[in-house]
Amino acid sequence: MKPSNKKDFKNISEQEMRRATIKSLVGFSLGAFGLLAGIKWLVTGSDAAGLSRPLRKILEANRKVAGILYSNKNLAPVFSKEQAVSVPRLNGTIGLESSIDLGGWVLSIQNNGNIRGLNKTSMELTIDEIKKLPKTELTFEFKCIEGWSEISNWGGTKFSDFMRVYGLGGLEADNENKNLTEYVSLETPDEAYYVGLDMESALHPQTLLCYEMNGLPLSSEHGAPLRLIVPSKYGIKSIKRIGKIAFVDQRPSDYWAERGYDFYAGL
Repeated sequence: MKPSNKKDFKNISEQEMRRATIKSLVGFSLGAFGLLAGIKWLVTGSDAAGLSRPLRKILEANRKVAGILYSNKNLAPVFSKEQAVSVPRLNGTIGLESSIDLGGWVLSIQNNGNIRGLNKTSMELTIDEIKKLPKTELTFEFKCIEGWSEISNWGGTKFSDFMRVYGLGGLEADNENKNLTEYVSLETPDEAYYVGLDMESALHPQTLLCYEMNGLPLSSEHGAPLRLIVPSKYGIKSIKRIGKIAFVDQRPSDYWAERGYDFYAGL
């Protein structure tokens, strides 16, 4: 029906505007509700290792892609020792709060099979015994997940040499690795901080068990007497004051992965 006069036309126009406005509000409300529901599902979906399952799946997908691209041939850039900062910045103190007797410290090792030369699957090493292993020095850009980085110098033994000498994790003396375990678990003596490391990253030629910084013994706040350095990963993986190392086939607990960070934590 056509409007008979201007007044009728105005009334019809106002009605159509009201209907259009209502439709827009309904559509916006439904869209906003759907968006909020989607966000809630993404963030608070069923839990998986400290994170909502949808987000955990995204991180796992990223890990698989990184695993395909990752290679032990990919090395972090190295620098001259003179370029290293004299006092490296701290990147956390979890696991360092309790006191420790450095003179009585020992590294506890749990292996998946008999340790080379021993008819048992566990052993303890002193820092002096670790210092007898082949030494490597490395100056690289340490990167923290908080966003800062700096060039620092470290000295210790390659994790792969440590494994090879004692036959740990299935690594043979001739570097054959047919029966390697999948992961390495590392903990502080008080078990307050713990890290899981995939075996390929553990065997990376730049992954070190360090007891020196700038040519001097580690300070307490930097992880004395022994810490891990993993240039291929963010600093959250470079656990300080290691008290126990275990070679396992199931993915071990990881402090920051339980709090929503990526387990792989690769650069």
